[in-house]
Order: sequence, then structure tokens, then C-alpha cells
Amino acid sequence: MDTTTSITAVEKAIVARRTVKPTSMNGAKIADETVQQLLQMADWAPTHGYTEPWYFVVYSGDKVTQFCSDHAELYKQYTPADKYIPGNYNKLKSQGDLASHVIAICVKRGNNPKIPMIEEIAAVSCAVENMWLGATAHNIAAYWGSGGMTYHPAMQDYLGLGDEDQVLGFFYLGYTDEPAQAGKRVKQFEEKFKWA
Repeated sequence: MDTTTSITAVEKAIVARRTVKPTSMNGAKIADETVQQLLQMADWAPTHGYTEPWYFVVYSGDKVTQFCSDHAELYKQYTPADKYIPGNYNKLKSQGDLASHVIAICVKRGNNPKIPMIEEIAAVSCAVENMWLGATAHNIAAYWGSGGMTYHPAMQDYLGLGDEDQVLGFFYLGYTDEPAQAGKRVKQFEEKFKWA
């Protein structure tokens, strides 16, 4: 077999991975068992010192609507009047209308203080990428959003996190009828790498 021209399933998933906004999803439901498989893939992310800092809160069925409504209400409650935008409230409230599942992406700080927080965040990001590649392989659309109240302490409290923990965003999963978008990179490949 010519390994220079063959592309593995993993390579195909990496190249095919795309961001699909929740408004482009079609409302079809993903089996909870499939989402559980994606979470199991996430669990194999690299982790310094085996802190395994990823923590995911999974919303499915009616819980998606409830979460989105609660997110919008947190925005309304904690946003100063001069910065409050009704359109943002409405967007947060309806963001999951066509999604099947929403997963809160959280860092639960490990108990090894020698490991910097940036490494914990990197581990959780790797876990999300594992899920995303698994979703791509299953023809599931995915979107990592970090808007709204993502970084506000009120969201941390809502998700039951401690002071040392952090919310990194929300992972929307669903199906889409839209054709996959072509891949795009803005910088030239050669600008981003240097062989020393």
C-alpha cells in the first residue's frame, strides 16, 4: 500500500471538520448513546499529571430549551441596562432551537497546583477536539460557542463550578441538511511553520 497517497479515517475527519452554527441545524435528534460515545472519545484527551480536568454538562431533549432560556435570563439579570441588547437575549434564548444536544464545556481544576491553568485549558480543548472529530465521523454538525454569559461568574455558579474552575463555552450538536462548506485557511501554510 502506498502510504504517501492514502488518507486514514482520522485524517479525513480532521480535514472535514467544520463549524456549523446552530441556526443551520435541522432539529433532528441524535441518540443519547451516540453523544455518550463522543464523550468517551473526549475522555481520551492528553492530560498533564492525569488531572483530567474536562467536565461536561450535557443537555438533551427539553433540557436544551431550559438551558437556553436560563442562559438568556442570566444575560438579562447580569447585564447592565446600558449594555443590554434585546437581540442578544433573543439569540441566546433560541440558540438551541434546532440543536439536538448542548454541552457546557468546563475546566474543573485538578488538585495538582504545579500544573498551570493554561495546561488544564489545553487539555479540555483537546477533549473537545476529540468530540468534534468523532462528531464529524458520525456526520453530526457541531458548534463551539463562547458568547453570552460564558465567562461570567453567574454561569460558573449556574453550572455548579468552584472558584478555580472555568467555563470555556457551549458545544451545540445536531444534524444539518446544508452541504459541507469548503475548507478555508487565511494564512499561507509556509507562514505558520518553520523547520529549525
